[in-house]
Amino acid sequence: MIEQIIEWDKDLFLELNSLHISWLDDAMVAITGNFVWLPLYIWMLWLIFQNYGKKWWWWLIAIALTVLISDRFTSGFMKPFFERPRPCHDPEIGYLVHIVDHCGGAFGFASSHAANTFGVATVLFLILKPYTRYIGWVFLWSAIVSYSRIYLGVHYPLDIVVGAAVGIMGGALSFYLINRLQFRITTS
Repeated sequence: MIEQIIEWDKDLFLELNSLHISWLDDAMVAITGNFVWLPLYIWMLWLIFQNYGKKWWWWLIAIALTVLISDRFTSGFMKPFFERPRPCHDPEIGYLVHIVDHCGGAFGFASSHAANTFGVATVLFLILKPYTRYIGWVFLWSAIVSYSRIYLGVHYPLDIVVGAAVGIMGGALSFYLINRLQFRITTS
């Protein structure tokens, strides 16, 4: 069963990775980086500051905790534990992979980019949901960043899906923990 899922994952990856356009290569490299998203990060922090006033730093801690949980779990535990090669390092299909820029480390399961972006999107959604009805679009940002990892040849779709699940759980956990901590401190 697992072997069949891995085969489907490889087939889907090859299909998605083959859909490349030369002018999009540079855009995908930029999308997968952090600098292009800096205005989004600044705007989100401004929204948090505007809506939470002096308590904004609690939510900054929640965001940092989300990234810490998501990144450490995927990079520190999952990648070394599962040792699933990235598509560009996979001896079975590596020669078929359209690689843009560089290949990255040896292992790719699960995607830290997906975990971090979906984690941050989740915690931002939970933080800002009461204040703006358009906050759900941060999940589109996560999906675009995650797709860029397939486009660039460094992650399988399953790496992305599992990374996203880890991130969503990490974001929800961080929100819950900071909410509880904040409540305990303000009521004692």
